[in-house]
Amino acid sequence: MKKAALYLLLITLFSKILGFTREIVLSHMYGASNISDAYIVSTTVPTFIFSFLGVAIATSYIPIYSTIENEKGIQSANIFTNTLVHFVILICTLLIIVAFVFTTPIVKLFASGFDKKTLSLAVLFTKISIFSIYFIGLIYVFNSYLQIKGKFVIPACIGFLFNFVIITSIILSDFFNILMLPIGYVLSYILQFLFLLPFLRKHKYKYKYSFIIDKDTSYYMKRIFYLSLPGIFGASVNEINSIVDRTIASRISVGGISALNYAINLNSFIQGLFVLTITTVMYPIISKMVVESDVDGVKKSLNKAINSITLLVIPITIGSMIFSEPLINFLFGRGAFDSKALSMTSEALFFYSIGMIGFSLRELLSRVFYAFQDTKTPMINAAIAIFMNIVLSIILSRYLEIGGLALATSISAIFCTLLLFINLRNKIGSFEIRNIIISFVKVLCASLLMGMISRFFYYALLNNINDNLCLVLSVCIGAITYLVIIYFMRIKEINIIVNVIKKKLFSSFNVL
Repeated sequence: MKKAALYLLLITLFSKILGFTREIVLSHMYGASNISDAYIVSTTVPTFIFSFLGVAIATSYIPIYSTIENEKGIQSANIFTNTLVHFVILICTLLIIVAFVFTTPIVKLFASGFDKKTLSLAVLFTKISIFSIYFIGLIYVFNSYLQIKGKFVIPACIGFLFNFVIITSIILSDFFNILMLPIGYVLSYILQFLFLLPFLRKHKYKYKYSFIIDKDTSYYMKRIFYLSLPGIFGASVNEINSIVDRTIASRISVGGISALNYAINLNSFIQGLFVLTITTVMYPIISKMVVESDVDGVKKSLNKAINSITLLVIPITIGSMIFSEPLINFLFGRGAFDSKALSMTSEALFFYSIGMIGFSLRELLSRVFYAFQDTKTPMINAAIAIFMNIVLSIILSRYLEIGGLALATSISAIFCTLLLFINLRNKIGSFEIRNIIISFVKVLCASLLMGMISRFFYYALLNNINDNLCLVLSVCIGAITYLVIIYFMRIKEINIIVNVIKKKLFSSFNVL
């Protein structure tokens, strides 16, 4: 698991850097404007429409496949996959028809504050982008299939294709026609799907598509429906919260949606790089442990995953809050990205950072419930979080505007995560909560000290060197400080990493 997570981390790192380059190119070309707002909404609509079903299917498919493979063998499990593919194609067709007919009211739902010109542009973009739903649905299933087979690298690589095509389409839209924006979005998913096909056809994976529908899989399809219904709510809490935020943001200011989007994507960059890397590798393994009734194994894996996420996310949270404005200026402060966009985006990033640990652990804990084929608990907690987010967004946006929307999302995420901790402890018993709390306190103290030192150096160097170079040096000093502190604090996960590095160095020395 650790080896797979390391490889996946490296691939995800380069993919996320390319993804962030995509956001930088968009901000450079269009800043926080009506065009960028319309484009962001048009790309949000298809992912949101399918996410209710797609994420739920992906999370329920893995434990059910593991159960079938354990009870009936690989061939029966692959027949079930084939039936699921047919179902996804059917649902995607219905979703596209509905979205195409009711495009205008759907766009208004996502951004009720758009003026006539921006609304018209968003509707046009959305009528093109919704055709990506077919490929989004199939990618969900096939990525999960490859992950079950222990192939984490291949699904991770499709992010390169996605980002490369999007970046190209943004650049071409400036030279030719802005319709290149939604066309490029659809093309990016088509190429991802085509990239996966050769790997699915490999004999060792033993999956081959067939048009035949096997009736023997009906029980498992009913099971996936049963698990997916509450999962639709539970797995899509982030999407629902982002829709609430964007709808209110469209009423606050032109470019408000874009500012939130840039801040969300920076937040997602961190989660995708560290959190999703850990959960993606851990989920199939925990699902198999559950099938084999290895609850102790689940607890140990969960404990290590929580401490690892805390170790990575807490210092980044402190750093993002301290350097929110210089960081946004460093990444986006050029081209059409003006001072107003800088102010709104940095404010949103500051308040989103508060909930970063909540977003991260919520994702991890939800996956554990899905492994136990319990989607009701995450659904109930998600419903509470959504209600809290809506109420807080309405209240806080009056006082903090864009920042209030981000703060509301952070508070609801933290509250939801605390509820999941309580529910999971009641479900599987104690999983060394005391050890998790001690580790959390150590990491928090180290992160705060790191933040103070890096902030001191930033302002000490600010008047002598370039702003961006000052930020980079301060972050590097902070990172080194943090690593030194946590090493001497004797945090278990760090000791494991250090020992592995020592073994590698000694083995290399012996070879020489």
